[in-house]
Amino acid sequence: MTETVITSKEERLKRLVARVHGQPKVPVAVVYPCDKESLKGPIMAAEAGVIEPILVGPAAKIRALAGELNLNLANYQIADVPDSLAACAEAIALVHAGKAEALMKGSLHTDELMGAVVTRANNLRTPRRISHVFVMDVPTYPRPMLITDAAVNITPTLEEKVDIVQNAIYLAHALGIPEPKVAILAAVETVNPKMPATLDAAALCKMADRGQIKGGILDGPLAFDNAVSTEAAKIKGIHSPVAGQADIFLVPGLEAGNMLFKQLEYLSFALTAGVVLGAKVPVILTSRADSAETRTASCVIAALFAHANRKNN
Repeated sequence: MTETVITSKEERLKRLVARVHGQPKVPVAVVYPCDKESLKGPIMAAEAGVIEPILVGPAAKIRALAGELNLNLANYQIADVPDSLAACAEAIALVHAGKAEALMKGSLHTDELMGAVVTRANNLRTPRRISHVFVMDVPTYPRPMLITDAAVNITPTLEEKVDIVQNAIYLAHALGIPEPKVAILAAVETVNPKMPATLDAAALCKMADRGQIKGGILDGPLAFDNAVSTEAAKIKGIHSPVAGQADIFLVPGLEAGNMLFKQLEYLSFALTAGVVLGAKVPVILTSRADSAETRTASCVIAALFAHANRKNN
């Protein structure tokens, strides 16, 4: 039996940051970075060579906070606006002007930023639905775990799950996974008409067979144990190209996904990053309780996605 070695989050963050070494920094509009962690995070990411932050908010407040934290902002641009509402508008304007390739949430409420992103008048929407992906480095799992959607879509429909899966597949490609394996999670491994998640799983698999979802290998319904353990799948007689080696985990709804990622973060010492996809640029969406390290990791994921966008456009 292979012994599991749990390295520190700091060491795993260094390995993640190393993935963007040698690539140009991605310009990121940081929306209202007016508390400790929301200002430290992008500055840490900038000092690590990941992003070029544009701090969007009240300049006097941002500079005063930087002074308290002993952060030097001399090399960083500050777009001076009076409040969080104006910060959202200015950040979106920076995207349209080609001066920012990603947005990053500061200390404002998620609803305020995402409301500005999804409003069609701001022209950041694409044909796909917007969704969130957690990218997790879990010491007890041999590959990154992409969990979606545990932050934006509460009870997604089948049609919405198509976009949620496709967004995650595109992110996996940007992370260097050419044909990600997608586990469509449910409580059981069989299709049960009384459990809508299993019906959606069956439909999504057939849609992938018909080319309606591209770039990944889908299977489901799969219970979580079968998705991560070949032994569990073998015992249950499940023959699947995804079982035991899933890269992407499509959860049935936000509640299940939220509980799953928090269990992994707090009980499995996972390093967590989060990004919103489906808009014209990635949105680094972190909780106000997230550490500067989590924000830095999220910047790396967004930067890798932005670099992939450059190649594809």
